[in-house]
Amino acid sequence: MSAVLARARPTESDLNVVTFGCRLNAHESEAILARARAEGLQDAVVFNTCAVTAEAVRQARQAIRKARRERPDARIIVTGCAAQIEPETFAGMAEVDQVLGNAEKAEPGAYAGAIRARVRVGDIFAHPPKADPRAPGLTERARAYVEVQNGCDHRCTFCVIPYGRGGSRSAPAGDVVEQVRGLAAQGFGEVVLTGVDLTSWGQDLPGQPTLGQLVARILKLAPQLKRLRLSSIDAAEIDPDLMRVLAEEPRLQPYLHLSLQSGDDMILKRMKRRHSRAQSLDLAAAVRAARPDLALGADLIAGFPTETDDMFDNTLRLIEDAGLSFVHVFPFSPRPGTPAAKMPQLDRGLIKARAERLRQAADQALNAHLDRQVGRRVHGLVEKPGVARAEDFTELRVEGDAAPGQILSLRVTGHDGRRAHASILAA
Repeated sequence: MSAVLARARPTESDLNVVTFGCRLNAHESEAILARARAEGLQDAVVFNTCAVTAEAVRQARQAIRKARRERPDARIIVTGCAAQIEPETFAGMAEVDQVLGNAEKAEPGAYAGAIRARVRVGDIFAHPPKADPRAPGLTERARAYVEVQNGCDHRCTFCVIPYGRGGSRSAPAGDVVEQVRGLAAQGFGEVVLTGVDLTSWGQDLPGQPTLGQLVARILKLAPQLKRLRLSSIDAAEIDPDLMRVLAEEPRLQPYLHLSLQSGDDMILKRMKRRHSRAQSLDLAAAVRAARPDLALGADLIAGFPTETDDMFDNTLRLIEDAGLSFVHVFPFSPRPGTPAAKMPQLDRGLIKARAERLRQAADQALNAHLDRQVGRRVHGLVEKPGVARAEDFTELRVEGDAAPGQILSLRVTGHDGRRAHASILAA
């Protein structure tokens, strides 16, 4: 689960891809852009949608209507998780010319020539697209993203994503290493491994290798790679190999973003999560013991059905008890077709109030984290002029000129409550 992200990518011939949702969606949008451009699609807007919340779907519909007003003659294509899960929603919009499922958006010829069928959405479980790290994907001037896994075999009661992505499937380790080596050779300072359920990587491959083994193999066989980072991971599946590499390999960046969702055991059971509050705290302690400079982030949901004041307080306290520095807060949003949508719902006003309390606690945790950074020497990957990212994911406002992609030695001089301020140290 991640925050909604909308991004327009204008290119030649007025071809745009607009992305909602996670980094994996953003990665796939770049692949869509490359494929559509190669197939000659022009004067078109492709919406790569997210289904994680009802708000994400609402924002996509709103953006589609706006695009049609601004570009009345453009071809409008809708794809992504929301299109896969509820194609009728977008097929019913007069503004939409075509709806493509998550498998269909990756098919050769999907964007070539005239529209073959207005709605092309197949059974994602019967015909899932493979995880392909070598597909054209999201690259910034500073870092590159590599898809190593797609889909999910778990059925959390609040989540519709498995119905948009299908079952879990992994990219072969050799393909991943080859892609990472190529990206490092191109000069990318950092590579991020991404997926829907990243820690399940390997469970469908011969011998069932672990994510930790993949990480170790990448770092061994791509010695020119400066920094390797993991996207969001499931706290229930961190394997011993990953813990070992985290402790021993400085190029694996000291930041983990955990899919925790709640700090109350009863709510975790009703969410059908596979970890307890105690396991969350034990994991936080274990990774810090392995890597003392590590920072933790997490996703937390406010107002899950049946959540009492005491249950919410357990989640609120988790921010401090687990030592979280970066927290993504989500007010619960019922998704049709999920078990949680059928549970007794809380008042929307109460959900919003609880989400705001979580955000306030998250802001305090971030402020405390930034306080601890002042005076430290860090290495920051420049993301854009004046902005860099430290090893532990702290955002840095950099005083001085540096090109995106450079890794600078920096001294943290202060902060503004949202990001640290840093000056460049002499080489």
